Parts: sequence; C-alpha cells; structure tokens
Amino acid sequence: MRLGVSLNLHGPRTATGRAFTGAMRTAEAVGFDGIWFFDTVGRGTFRVDPVSAMAAAAAVTERIELGTCILQVPLRRPVELAHRILGVHYLSGGRVRLGVGAGSTEADFRATGNDYEARFRSLAEALPIMRSLWRGETVGDANLTPLDTAGGGPPVLVGSWAGSRWIPIAAKEYDGWIGSAHFADIATLKEGFERFKGEGGGRTVAANIPVDLAAGGGPLSDRDYLDLRCGPQEAKARLGRLAEIGFDDAVVTVTDFSEEHMAAVRALLA
Repeated sequence: MRLGVSLNLHGPRTATGRAFTGAMRTAEAVGFDGIWFFDTVGRGTFRVDPVSAMAAAAAVTERIELGTCILQVPLRRPVELAHRILGVHYLSGGRVRLGVGAGSTEADFRATGNDYEARFRSLAEALPIMRSLWRGETVGDANLTPLDTAGGGPPVLVGSWAGSRWIPIAAKEYDGWIGSAHFADIATLKEGFERFKGEGGGRTVAANIPVDLAAGGGPLSDRDYLDLRCGPQEAKARLGRLAEIGFDDAVVTVTDFSEEHMAAVRALLA
C-alpha cells in the first residue's frame, strides 16, 4: 500500500505560501508516494484551489504523484477545467492523478452559482468531454491539441459513497475509486472496496485520514471511523487494516508541516 499526504492549512493558519510549498518538498524528501489536494469553496475556511496547488507542487517537486481527492467537477466549466488539468499534467511530467466527484456540500454550489441538484448529471456530462479533449478530439469549438507528453490526460479516479451507482461506473469506465474515511466507517470502506473490485475496478484510495500521534486512541472496531489520532504503534495497526482490506493507497491529512513530524507519519507505513 502506498502512503499519500494532504497538507491541511486549517491547522497552521499563519502558514505562508513558502511554508506550504516547502511542505510539498518535504513530503517528497521523506518518501511520501503522493501529495493530494482537497477542494472546498465558500465554507468559511481557506484552501488553495487544488489545480493551483498541483501546479505549485509540480514546480517544486520532481517525482511524487500529485492528486486531488476530490475535485468537484460540477463547480467548473468542463472545457476550461480540462485545459487547466492538461496544463498541470504536462508541467508535472505526467504525475497528475485526478480524483473527481459530484460534490456533497451545497454551500460550495451556492457560492459559485451552480445547481446543486444537477451535480450528478453535470459530472456525468463533463467527464467524457474532458477525456475527449485530452485525447486531442474536437468538442464543439474546442480542441486543446495536447502535446505528446501529456496526451490522453491523467488517470481519473471517481470519489463516491460506498453504495453509490458511481462505483460500477468508476470500475468499468475510469481508473480508480476514492473512498473518504471522514464520511465512512471501516466496514463501509470495505463494502465500497469489495463492490468496486467485484466490478473489475483498478486503483483504490482511502482518503481524508486525520493524524494526531500525540493522542491516546486504542484499537478501532469495524464501525469506527478510521483516523490516526493515536500513538505510532496503534497508527501502524490502523493503516494495516486498510492494507488487509486491499487498498492501494491511504491518504493522511497533516497540519504540522515540520520535517520531523512528516517523517514520523511517513514511517508509519514501511
């Protein structure tokens, strides 16, 4: 199982842009397999736009994967979004792993003037347009004419609930599935994993796993939500449960950007 990291600015509220990009360098230096970015708009908290954040990460790292988990596609226009994603995929040397979803927070849709009720239809319509453009096809009046090094665009992983109709779609038409540990207990994550693999799906990512290695949490049951708010040994055991289920990736969320802390988190998974 690979271990990715999300850099959460909610903790270090005074973090500068240099500190944020420095943490990206640190994530690569201590051996994380990916840096993943979340997507919120209008919720009263600040996050760097995930496409902008991936572009910054592309500039300051060389090898590490750059992902979104998840990008709310219905908040944007598909041609413009496809153009921006293709640009970052090119600039990063093909390191983008695009996690997408319909979104679940109505406030984001109100803030951007988009139709919350139409979000699933919007996602279903947008993804084929984006992939066609990445292949160099003309859609309406648009042709992005991708360079060979970025042609085809990034792999697309669909984020959804474990019981969603999107799981078989993700398995048959796209490159992976993302389940959120913030919104599903361990048993539900396992259910989603088994549904996805049963449909012949590929890569599986368990995302949004908070970390606090100074906390004193004990063993979790299947009906507990997965977090790493516990000591290092228990944290290793909790990650081991995901590996036993069969997940390809776990993405942890850190608020302490120091090299010491990030190295300690990375060391939880050999």
